[in-house]
Amino acid sequence: MSSPELARRARLLDAAATLGLPLDDAAAARLMDYLALLQRWNATYNLTAIRDPDQMLSQHLLDCLAAVGPLRRHFQTAPGRRVLDVGSGGGLPGAVIAMLCPDLDVTCVDAVGKKAAFITQAATHGHLANLHARHARVEQLREAPFDLITSRAFASLADFTALTRPLLTAGGVWMSMKGKLPTDEMAALAPDVSVFHVEQLTVPGLGAERCLVWMRPTPSL
Repeated sequence: MSSPELARRARLLDAAATLGLPLDDAAAARLMDYLALLQRWNATYNLTAIRDPDQMLSQHLLDCLAAVGPLRRHFQTAPGRRVLDVGSGGGLPGAVIAMLCPDLDVTCVDAVGKKAAFITQAATHGHLANLHARHARVEQLREAPFDLITSRAFASLADFTALTRPLLTAGGVWMSMKGKLPTDEMAALAPDVSVFHVEQLTVPGLGAERCLVWMRPTPSL
């Protein structure tokens, strides 16, 4: 491993520990291998506009790591194990969730074929039997319903929930990764969708606002 790679691995371990997600050697290796694979594919297929590996680490990997703890806490108290990542791109956050939550079954859907192909390769490369890719527009996806549906920089909250509502189990929730608190988007939600929690996140080494917006269907009266 080169000196820059060792430095990135150290940053990954420190950030994960700060987030309360201490990584063993196997988990750290999987995440570093995924980052290297993303770099290689990105050189040809333009999976992300971020090219610098240090920025990929902080703006992609660590950003997604910050959501893993809250997601784990949710599934400690809620039934189910099926997760859908919408507009997953290079598998963010779906691939990271699959690597760190092997008890969850994660499906990533993206309308761009090369991005779905990358996720399939990442699952094969990382021996992740719990990670699946689908090349489709989410509104055309035909799958068994999911217990949690997440997205990162996919669409407005209103569009996200409307497009994925048929794919949510009874009692399921949405977890949307956002930057600044999306007050206007929350106000524009349909009456049958409610925000039940907004969770502020701190991403180590990333000086930017991050939050999770948790939503559920509003019960019919």
